[in-house]
Order: sequence, then structure tokens, then C-alpha cells
Amino acid sequence: MPVKDDGELLKRCLEAIAEQTRRPDEIVVVDNGSSDDSARVARDAGARVVFVGGGGIPSASAAGYDAAACAVIARLDADCLPGRDWLERVERAFIRHPDAVAVTGAAHFIDGPRLLRAPLAAFYLGAYFGTVYLGMGHIPLFGSNFAMRRYAWLAVSDAVHRGDAFVHDDMDLSMHIGPRQRIRYVRGLGMGISMRPLFDASGFATRIRRGFHSLVIHWPHDLPWLRWARRLLRLGPSTTASG
Repeated sequence: MPVKDDGELLKRCLEAIAEQTRRPDEIVVVDNGSSDDSARVARDAGARVVFVGGGGIPSASAAGYDAAACAVIARLDADCLPGRDWLERVERAFIRHPDAVAVTGAAHFIDGPRLLRAPLAAFYLGAYFGTVYLGMGHIPLFGSNFAMRRYAWLAVSDAVHRGDAFVHDDMDLSMHIGPRQRIRYVRGLGMGISMRPLFDASGFATRIRRGFHSLVIHWPHDLPWLRWARRLLRLGPSTTASG
């Protein structure tokens, strides 16, 4: 769980983690240069704190994955609010889908205008999964709500662009994991997220540019039509696509 100057929301998130029906084996919080009490909040909740001096979310996320010791690494953000059975559903998903190296799910907004929460979440998540799926040739991970097997991370940890602060770390990780291994979209694996990214028009435009950048840095080897061709060849005539 990466955090920067979000101590109050981090406390809320960690309280939700503490109430999970399937308790976590460990909690790793990555403090990405906070000037508030985020690190203290994390320690008070029993989390292990890893410090990263800048580099943005890609660097912080990678540091957290490096530090994680368990067989499955679950990822969410400090301003998220998971349901009580989130980790239980993650565990069940991996049991149900032993072929999957990562699972991901959707989200709903927990702040902002109440009447706009559902339609904006549908648009926001639909646009993300739809457009990125076309660009990658497979289901992408959603950074606020996914989990992966630790060996999948170890296989790509040296290849991800952890030093590029402009990249979307979930898209970058998806690009490296997806072509050879299976990412599953799990219905019901929901997550409460903040509407804050939509409040700032210029910030939202920057997110779109970062998304395009996250795809382009993998070209020309991973141009969309090349990834789709490789996927179809991997699937073969007797298998079916499933993300």
C-alpha cells in the first residue's frame, strides 16, 4: 500500500483491513516521502513501513512488492475502502483459478456527489478496462484492486519501469505479466475508491497522457496488433480467451 501525505485516509483503510474476514498475514505500507504522520499511522496499525525517497507511485509500489514475503501480494491505495470480505474473495479467486497469476476487479466511488457515483464509476472503470484491454490484448490490472502471486512479481521485477514516475504502474506491470501468464477479472471483487482523480480536469488529462505513455514505452515490440497476434497464437485453435 503506497502512501504520501494521506495519513487520515490511510488510517481509515488500515482499520478496514483490520476488520477483514480473512486477516492479512502481513501489511506493508510504503511511505513515499510523506511530510505528515502517515508512517506513524501505519506503525500504530501494525504495518511494516518501507521508506522510498521519491520516484512516484511506480517506485513505491515496486518497493512494496520487493518487501512482501507472502505467496500472494494484494494491492490497494491508501484512500481505498475495501469491503470486509475483500481478502477472503482474493483467496477464493486464486483457489478457484489456479491458472491465474493475478486477479483484479472493479470499484465504486465512496465520495463525491452521491447521484453521480455509480454512473461515473461505470464510465471511469469501463473506459479503463475497455481501452487498455484493446491496447494490451488482455485484461489489465486495476491498481487500486488487484492481487498477484509473488513469483509473478519476481519474474518481472527487473523489467518494470520502476524509475519512471510518469508511468501508470498497474498498466506497466500488466504489460509485463500478461502476455505469457493469465490475469483474471473477478466479478464481485469490488473496492471503494475516491473520486478525487475526477475533481481536477488538468490532473485527469495528465492521467490520460500517462496512460498513453505507459503503453508507448513498450513499443515497437509490444504494439497492440503484435500483442494480439501473439495472444492468438498462444491460445491456439482449441482454447478460449479468458483475460
